[in-house]
Formats: sequence, structure tokens, C-alpha cells
Amino acid sequence: MRKSGVLWILMFMVGLGLAPQARAQGDVSDRVTRLEREVEQLKRALAQGADSAQLTVLREQIEAITRELEEIRLGTDVVGPAVESEHGFGPAASKVYRVGQGVSIGGYGEVLYENFASSREDDAPSGKTDRFDALRGIVYVGYKFNDRILFNSEIEFEHANTEQAGEVSVEFAYLDYMLNDKFGLRGGMLLTPMGFLNELHEPPIFLGTKRPETERQIIPSTWRENGVGVFGEAGGLEFRAYLMTGLDAIGGGSSKAEGFEASGLREGRQNGSKSVAEDFAVTARVDYRFPRGLTIGTSTFAGNAGQNNLDSAGTEIDATTFIWEGHLQYRAHGFDIRGLFALATVDDVAQINQVRGFTGNESVGERLIGGYVQAGYDVLQSLPTSHQLIPYVRFEALNPQDDVPAGFEADPALNQTIVTIGAEWKPVPNVVLKSDYMIRSNDADTGVNQFNVALGYLF
Repeated sequence: MRKSGVLWILMFMVGLGLAPQARAQGDVSDRVTRLEREVEQLKRALAQGADSAQLTVLREQIEAITRELEEIRLGTDVVGPAVESEHGFGPAASKVYRVGQGVSIGGYGEVLYENFASSREDDAPSGKTDRFDALRGIVYVGYKFNDRILFNSEIEFEHANTEQAGEVSVEFAYLDYMLNDKFGLRGGMLLTPMGFLNELHEPPIFLGTKRPETERQIIPSTWRENGVGVFGEAGGLEFRAYLMTGLDAIGGGSSKAEGFEASGLREGRQNGSKSVAEDFAVTARVDYRFPRGLTIGTSTFAGNAGQNNLDSAGTEIDATTFIWEGHLQYRAHGFDIRGLFALATVDDVAQINQVRGFTGNESVGERLIGGYVQAGYDVLQSLPTSHQLIPYVRFEALNPQDDVPAGFEADPALNQTIVTIGAEWKPVPNVVLKSDYMIRSNDADTGVNQFNVALGYLF
């Protein structure tokens, strides 16, 4: 979407946000005073003497009120566990929505060990080196100003050390303005609402030590961009729709995005860092949650990604990029089943290849496809234990060069299938130990299998 179509949308969004929305806010100081008075009354009753049963009840009441006072004074939800997803975010990222007022803190992390096979499919040496990586350490910081307005953010530390392979980045940082309990406006650095893992990527809530390649190369997770939008729910229906700065197919601009590649769209992300804003995009998602654990949904992304770049003849490159995905999930009675299919198309690929200097099988794909199905089952779900033990299997197929322009050819190594077989153990819902074996195959017979172990948590 060009800038000429952006102004009226922004004006409409601002107009909604400024519409009169009178709603009384609770007086926090009065609430604190009331609770303090109740504590003193209970302490006096305790001092006057009572039988053992009454003493137990009084002490429990004092402890409960004291905890509530602590939460109000700190303005945090630190004492509560992260257990529920809200408004498109994982359990830990959703904690700010459950705070009465003030600060919330959450986070997640994962470490990953990868052991690669010594040979490829064709028996040639793989040349791969085993790795043990402190993959991610995440801190969520939010602040609830009142029952209408809140701020939420994710600060990501990757690979442990910025002097080596690590980096620090802001994954999202946005403000919500709630029109009512079910609908709101959102603006800032936003997660693109596509697929499963771009929004819900806390390790204990998905199967597998590694994220599916379809949700890395075709849906380039984790994918965030600056924008504004709306979100809400009605009954079992949930939706999000945003206007965002677009991808950068060419790269080399102020965001330092590298541009689209044969392997997919991932390097076209601008990540909100001095994003070139010559082209905008729209993205929308709808999910319907059925009463018995089934969710079905779809999402789209559409916009130009040329960002005002020209080819060698001086012709502007539109690079219109469209991504669609459909997904379903069933979680009930110990089962965890997911399926996802993604399709992307890119226009003006011959021009992109020319500017990027791509030849032969280096072409960006005009059509990219991928998908996976996975299933897990908690074998302990019928036993009297809080532990979970979930064997799982995933089958994935993808080809980011399903179609390329005339004069180019597809790289057979990119037409691949991945079979993952593993299991995870959760001693508590927010801590997970996973292990799996990935069988990688492609049309060039250069796939390299690997064994993985991951430890993850959220709070």
C-alpha cells in the first residue's frame, strides 16, 4: 500500500481512539485503605483468642489480604503464574493484561544442543559442527496505566554474548487502548499476526526443539514491524488487523535489511529499525475457537516490498508480496495436534534478481509454499500427576522456489522435507525438557540429520 492510501486510515484510527469513552476507574488509594483496615480488624480478632480452627481461618484471611496489598503497592503480577494467552500473545507476554494497575514482569528462555550427522544423504561429509547455544533469554516488561491503556514490550537477548554471536533487540513494544473489554486499538512495534509461532513462541507452549522452517522462511518468524491496528474478540471469534511498514525485497536501506533470497523472505524483514516506509502493507488474522479444544484460523499479508528501489532501466520495482496461511489446532484430552499451510507470491522477481545480482539457481521465488502437520499425546494425562510426558511427530515440506522467472532455475536443495520425532517432559506447565531427531531430505540429496535437546521455561 502506497503512502497516498495511508493518511486517511491513520486519521480514522486516531478518530476512534479519541472518541469519548467514559468509564469510571477504581480509586486505588481507597482500596488500599480498606484492605489495611480489614487486616487490622483481623489481627485484633486474632489477638483476642480463638479456637484452632478459627485461628487457621483468620491467618489465611490475613495472608490473602496481605498478598493483595502487596500486588497493589508493587503494581505487579510477579506473584501470579503465567498461565493464559490473551489478545494474541503467549502466557508470559499476556501478564500485563491481568495486572490491576502498574508494572508487570515476565519472560522466557531456551538453551539448545544440536548434534549433526557426520554425513549427508549422499554419504558425503556433512562438514557440520555440533553446537550448544544459550539460544534466547527474554524479558517482558509491561505497564498498565489504567483499565483502558497499557504498554507491553519484549526485550530479547540471543546467543548469550554480543561480543560473539549474540545480539539484543526489541521484539515488540506497543500501546493498547481498550475501547471496551473485548475490542481495542494497538500501535507501536507489532508482531505480524501470522501462523502459530510468530506470536506464540514461548518454548513450553509448542512441540519441538526447533521452530518449523515454514514459519521461518515463508512466514519469516519472528517478524515484527511498526504499525497501528485493531484487535478484538466476539464469542469464539478472535481477530487482529494492522497497517504496517512493508518488507524490503531489495535491501540496503536504512533498516539494513538484506532483501529477499532464494531460501525465502526472512532477510526482507526490517524489524522496526529505521524501517524504510515508502511502501506499507496490511495484515489480518481471524481465528474461531470451538468449545471443545478445536481452533481454525487464517491470516494474510499484502503490500509492496520495493521500497522505492529502481532497476537498471530506472523502472520502479513494486515487488508486491502476498502471504496467506491457514491453520488448525486441537488441544484436549491429552492431544496436541497442529496443521499449517502457507503460500507466498512475489511480483517483479526478475527485476529483484537483476538488482541483487542473482543468477542461475539463486533466484528469489515467485511462488513459495510450505506446510506441516504434527501430533503429540500426553501419555500421563490419565494418571494422578501434574507431570506431562508428550511424544510427538512432525512432518514438514517446503519449497521457497516453487516457481521462478524464465531464465532461472530452482535449487533442488531448497525443495525439502523434514521429519521430526521426539518427546517432551513438563514437570510443571511452564518448564519443559525436549529432545528430538530430525530427518532432513531434499532433491539434491544434501540433507543432514540432527539430534537436538532443548530446555525451556516461561514465567
